[in-house]
Amino acid sequence: MTEIAGAPHVQVRDLSAGFATRGVLRQLALDAPAGRVLAIVGPSGCGKSTVLRCINRLHELDEHAFVTGHITIGALPVYAATTDPVALRRRVGMVFQRPTPFVTQSVFENVAAGVTAHRRAMPRSEVEARVEAALQRAGLWREVVDRLYGSAMVLSGGQQQRLCIARALAVEPDVLLLDEPTASLDPMGTQRIEELLYDLRETVTMIMVTHNMQQAARISDTTAFLLGGRVVECAPTRRLFTTPADPRTEAYITGRFG
Repeated sequence: MTEIAGAPHVQVRDLSAGFATRGVLRQLALDAPAGRVLAIVGPSGCGKSTVLRCINRLHELDEHAFVTGHITIGALPVYAATTDPVALRRRVGMVFQRPTPFVTQSVFENVAAGVTAHRRAMPRSEVEARVEAALQRAGLWREVVDRLYGSAMVLSGGQQQRLCIARALAVEPDVLLLDEPTASLDPMGTQRIEELLYDLRETVTMIMVTHNMQQAARISDTTAFLLGGRVVECAPTRRLFTTPADPRTEAYITGRFG
């Protein structure tokens, strides 16, 4: 697939990870096409979230964690000795299962937080432009423009999650990792997030963990099925859901286990 400017291909090869003597991922290989959505599905405990945490080097922060293998984001080797994890995380945004707005900060301050942390001397006018652009991309600007300096905690759950996506987008990442981003939302909030992620394709490469088979089918371009820390099957989403090659994949997506 042709590389899209600013949205790199993410490649994972021979990735093993876990804690002390307990393995979670076992020689896992994945490809996230540039500017597209890769959905990762599988039963609880199969290693889905660990994959995301390895891509942005959060996993290694846990006590007794280990990681081996290779991950590249475009031409950047994630685990090279010369790669700065802090600089890496500026390129790789992360959105978690539950909305995580900063409770003591305003809507504006929430979105600006990442920008000002990375560039403390940025002119105020540029910060304001970044915040507005991120809120526009997250489909939230019109809903909050009159209360930018009010508490983020008065927003609905769906709005808070879009605020967190705006916060991640404000630093202009190349990759966006999403760990069950709609798990705590009602159907309307879920729909808004799915529409947003669909609209963001081509501007950023997205890797999304989800338990929701219908969600993966609706918005992802490629789907990977994980089981026991390994990739059982990875294929274009339509093909994986209609004609899976592995009987274990078929059993999972039809609800016979997991």
